[in-house]
Amino acid sequence: MTESPIPTPEALQESSLQSLPLFHKGKVRDSYAVGTDHLLIVATDRLSAFDVILPTPVPSKGRILTDISNFWFEKTAHIVANHLTGIAVEDVVSDPHERAQVKGRSVVVKRLKPLPAEAVVRGYLIGSGWKDYQRTGAVCGIGLPANLSLAQKLPAPIFTPATKAAVGDHDENISFETLVELLGKDHADQLKTLSHEIYTFAAQYAVRKGILIADTKFEFGLDANDNIVLMDEVLTPDSSRFWPISCYVEGISPPSYDKQFVRDYLETLDWNKTAPGPAISDNVLKKTADKYREVRDVLLA
Repeated sequence: MTESPIPTPEALQESSLQSLPLFHKGKVRDSYAVGTDHLLIVATDRLSAFDVILPTPVPSKGRILTDISNFWFEKTAHIVANHLTGIAVEDVVSDPHERAQVKGRSVVVKRLKPLPAEAVVRGYLIGSGWKDYQRTGAVCGIGLPANLSLAQKLPAPIFTPATKAAVGDHDENISFETLVELLGKDHADQLKTLSHEIYTFAAQYAVRKGILIADTKFEFGLDANDNIVLMDEVLTPDSSRFWPISCYVEGISPPSYDKQFVRDYLETLDWNKTAPGPAISDNVLKKTADKYREVRDVLLA
């Protein structure tokens, strides 16, 4: 008699593995210890906006993010080492029900020492950078030419690091000098150089696919030999702004393939951007999932 297939959850707000000890729970990803040298990272379907985890998951979002991250980790391996090990998830998760829970949304990675800063690269003037520019004529202390427009391409991409906030708190932009104080000059210089190289490479690739990468953030860690390694996620709709070239016009906030759609929706609500976040309607969830899926299919084609 053939056993019935174990269903794979369409929407996973929170993972619940019993076979491995929980190591860390982030805004979107849950990490489990695999021995002392590796982690199993599970990309859930949780959605965070304005640094608040919303109560409604986006179906299949974690699988889409995993597909995109794995694609970029492979594409950028010639620039910087990354945390992937190549170990199959099935080799560390034996229970069939737990395998179904994490299928397509998990990777086994090297356990690293995370650097206490996010590496942000901005290629266009949008979001908090635009607000900063309107107020000061600069973005994170980096002076820019006068009379730039909303969404205008910057003369050159700029590196604007930020502190990594705990869940529920807000990341804060910091100067490069502060980054040097946190990491030391060598690591800070490497972070800046690597971030620029990854962004430039990815932006050139994306343009050929009809997509502009307005900005993005990377996370790095150190291995046992003090080498910088790219980790967590890379160039996903959660960590980047993707704009279709066909809709791009200076002076307006372009439509995007990322969770800006959800942010725009939340801005219409009477919500003070603190926890708990509001539930999201089925219509907004579907449109968000469609945008994530579309950018994956375009990039990976």
